[in-house]
Amino acid sequence: MEERLQKFLANAGIASRRKCEEYILQGKVKVNDIVIKELGTKVTEKDIVKYNNKIINHIQDEDYIYILLNKPLGYVTTVSDEQDRKTVMDLVKVSKKVVPIGRLDMYTSGMLLLSNDGDFVYELTHPKHEVSKTYEVNVDKELTKDEIEILRKPMNIDGYITKGATVKILKKGEKFLLHITISEGRNRQVRKMIENINHRVLYLKRIAIGNLYMDDLGLGKWIYLKQKDIQKIYCK
Repeated sequence: MEERLQKFLANAGIASRRKCEEYILQGKVKVNDIVIKELGTKVTEKDIVKYNNKIINHIQDEDYIYILLNKPLGYVTTVSDEQDRKTVMDLVKVSKKVVPIGRLDMYTSGMLLLSNDGDFVYELTHPKHEVSKTYEVNVDKELTKDEIEILRKPMNIDGYITKGATVKILKKGEKFLLHITISEGRNRQVRKMIENINHRVLYLKRIAIGNLYMDDLGLGKWIYLKQKDIQKIYCK
């Protein structure tokens, strides 16, 4: 069966599909020892694909794995880090090559998924699929009703108009706590939403993707997900 080269690389756990497209354009990928720079190139199981001159094996559906990690603070969400900081890969030790799906910044904790299924990574990271993510947010002081309504409406962040968010108040008073659910996941979106109403996030934790929750998974711990867990992500 034919598939696009960038999809094949993503399925093999090299990187996200968009990053794999960059690698192709940079001339880092060969098919049958020929450097490929065309994004429309398709490959089959008969083709020998190399990334940085290393052969990449074809992956069958049964080889896919899906992991849920409860990310602690202080870890960057990347496979490797040029500044030699701790990455989430230091916490997840598996024999197969997986990549983090999306990003949680160094100062955000909580739910992070990893996989070697390129299609799954693409579905969860591309904005058009609108997979919801829910965050628990501790704000520096109590928000007014007007400020909460602003959070619920589309907002201009870095020149991009976001979709509206779902906001649920959990605790009022000095330790103001709320849940914010968004469907896009722009860079540091929740933090910037709070900054736009002149407040500051004291801590931020992702607690759910779709209807999949971490439950009582310990900080820094991870588990394999089953197909029934995956289906919860897509439940509205």
